Amino acid sequence: MRILGIDYGQAKIGLAMADAGLAEPYKVIRYKSPTEIKEKIMDVVRVEGIEKVIVGVSEGKMAEESANFSSVLASVLSVPVETYDETLSTHEAQSLSIAAGIGPKRRKEMEDAYAAAIILQSYLDSNQ
Repeated sequence: MRILGIDYGQAKIGLAMADAGLAEPYKVIRYKSPTEIKEKIMDVVRVEGIEKVIVGVSEGKMAEESANFSSVLASVLSVPVETYDETLSTHEAQSLSIAAGIGPKRRKEMEDAYAAAIILQSYLDSNQ
């Protein structure tokens, strides 16, 4: 099953994909409006043959925004959309990318995609 993981943010989102139990960072999408990001996600789902979407939800105000975003996606996508706890995923992504020797510029560009991969991998591990 091909699964898309999403690390939601107010100006950009990180995407990761998984086939056969291994999540990998895909890309970061910057956006200016809810309509724009919804359309971009719909395109990724269609082009990449995604069968399920996992949206990371953290704590506090962002948790509410992420949950609302997940609901919007569920209403427009033809695949299941689930939420999964993403608490500290960005911090973990930063630590792991530093440990892997990824340079500061590349780390900054892709940290949301790395966080999405951590969220998705955690989801996969908990459902095996």
